[in-house]
Amino acid sequence: MKNKKSKIEILVELDENKIPEKIHWSASDAGIKNSETKATFLSVWDSNRKESLRIDLWTKDMPLDEMKIFFYQILTSMSSTFKRATQDEKMSQTMLDFCDYFAEKLEIKK
Repeated sequence: MKNKKSKIEILVELDENKIPEKIHWSASDAGIKNSETKATFLSVWDSNRKESLRIDLWTKDMPLDEMKIFFYQILTSMSSTFKRATQDEKMSQTMLDFCDYFAEKLEIKK
């Protein structure tokens, strides 16, 4: 059986100061091709170094209110992923409690 491959691409257009002006992404499995976004956070795990590596990019026209919502949604999804990956319901709930606090302090959740 041949292994299936999936490709995810991120294309970043930079200004003269290397600040992202536009970000486009494609994901072959999801049927997404050259879709524009204003922000992306990508993390990968380096097993040899035992550390995460990140690419955190956002365009200079990313609205601040949307960035706050983006962070909130990332944090809540990380809580869910943590629960699925570790089966640690208590810590996952603690993370979600922080997410509620985060949203309340930023006044982004009613």
